[in-house]
Amino acid sequence: MSHTTGASTAPGTGPAPGGEGRGLGELFSSVTEDLSALVRQEIALAKAEATQSATRAGKGAGLLAGAGVAGHFVLLFLSVAAWWGLGELIGRGWSALVVAAVWAVVTAVLAARGRTQLKTVRGLPATTSTLQQVPSALKGHEEENHR
Repeated sequence: MSHTTGASTAPGTGPAPGGEGRGLGELFSSVTEDLSALVRQEIALAKAEATQSATRAGKGAGLLAGAGVAGHFVLLFLSVAAWWGLGELIGRGWSALVVAAVWAVVTAVLAARGRTQLKTVRGLPATTSTLQQVPSALKGHEEENHR
């Protein structure tokens, strides 16, 4: 005589295979928790990567700024040397005007090229396009994105 405790179950109403006796609600809750944990972990990874990238970018920008300052001094002293050297030939006042005129031409050319480059900037067209498609995709209406 076998003795069991608990309620008896009818055939076919036992635990689902692989479900280990959990109900559908419990399985859904478990999946939701796992998905939530995965999203949190991905966000943490993205933050760590962004922090590391920002740190490296900051160091690189600082080094480039230092190089810019050093380059400025090189140009300054080369300009003074050109002014002084030309001064021996045409006088100090005229040589200063010549060096200043050369720098004015360099400034005008760089400003014109920089302005042309800035006019070609278009922002983030691909990102803007895909972000506009997200609401339709979330609603299950992806076909609206292809119109």
